[in-house]
Amino acid sequence: MPAGQLFCDGGARGNPGPAGAAAILYGVRGEEIDSASAFLGDTTNNVAEYQGVLLGLDLARKHRLRDILIHLDSELVVRQLLGTYKVRHPGLRPLWEKSRWLLTAFGHWEVRHIPREENSAADRLVNLVLDQRA
Repeated sequence: MPAGQLFCDGGARGNPGPAGAAAILYGVRGEEIDSASAFLGDTTNNVAEYQGVLLGLDLARKHRLRDILIHLDSELVVRQLLGTYKVRHPGLRPLWEKSRWLLTAFGHWEVRHIPREENSAADRLVNLVLDQRA
């Protein structure tokens, strides 16, 4: 069982458009440990999704977790992080590289694709940060 679970999300209103990212970190018993969100300015959905992962990985490192299970509703980002898809877009490559580098700090990590409805808490944080900027 992972020491923590991350639920990460990002989104843009328009693509590109005003964007936000969020992550929620849970412990093994399902208790919320921490969360983070950020307004990103104008960018794409995929950049926002990666920024959500980066926020989450920073939270997990801050709380000194060794093992982590990451949940994302972005199939593209999941498959790129797992190496199933190549990162072809030059704007995503540095975000992918940073994500992969941060993952090396963990003893064990997994990334799983989940349906959007199972990521509603992180999605809610993304929309909250976007609504605050509207």
